Amino acid sequence: MNEALLVAVGAVPGSWLRLRLVNHFEPLLARRHWATLAVNVSASFMLGLVASLDPCRATASPLLLLIATGFLGSFSTFSTFMLEAFVAWQAGRRRETLALLSASVVLGALAVLLGQAVARA
Repeated sequence: MNEALLVAVGAVPGSWLRLRLVNHFEPLLARRHWATLAVNVSASFMLGLVASLDPCRATASPLLLLIATGFLGSFSTFSTFMLEAFVAWQAGRRRETLALLSASVVLGALAVLLGQAVARA
């Protein structure tokens, strides 16, 4: 029960912040999915940082449950990202969709590595 509570306490502000950021930046970007990409990449960076700073290095540690699983799990969103990519593909924006998918994977992986590097420094 304590583990579920930690995840829930982290999830509420994470999802709220994602909603606020995506809605804030949506008018500034050509398409909404670029704001989702930015949120997901920043979450990847923070995940790499938090996971590297956790002294327990256990997936069920209180720090990782609260911040990584709860906050960052709801802050980033794979399902929204996939839906937005699917909609772009169906709209015939093939190059844009492939760029979005590629950027998400590459930038997400690099962001995790950068977060880990910052934590070690």
